[in-house]
Amino acid sequence: MADEINNPLPPTTTAQQDKTTAGQRRINLIWEFTQGIIAIIITSSIIYVGIIGKSNKTLEDAFIMIITMYFVRTNHQLIGGIGAKPDNQQR
Repeated sequence: MADEINNPLPPTTTAQQDKTTAGQRRINLIWEFTQGIIAIIITSSIIYVGIIGKSNKTLEDAFIMIITMYFVRTNHQLIGGIGAKPDNQQR
């Protein structure tokens, strides 16, 4: 077992592929953070409007659309950006 730790497998990707993947991960993290913030703001607004007893159809529609898209989004499964894509990626 110690032999396996001291002798790792050689890399199967190029330095450029590693940079591309790292960049895509960074963009995905930014996107995830942005989606979370938007979802929290819209949800908080809906709760506030409900507490004060007002109704706002536009806000309700935005809440439904944003929360639905938040849960249905595909950026977890598809890698965006330019460059080579994994062979198993659906298009």
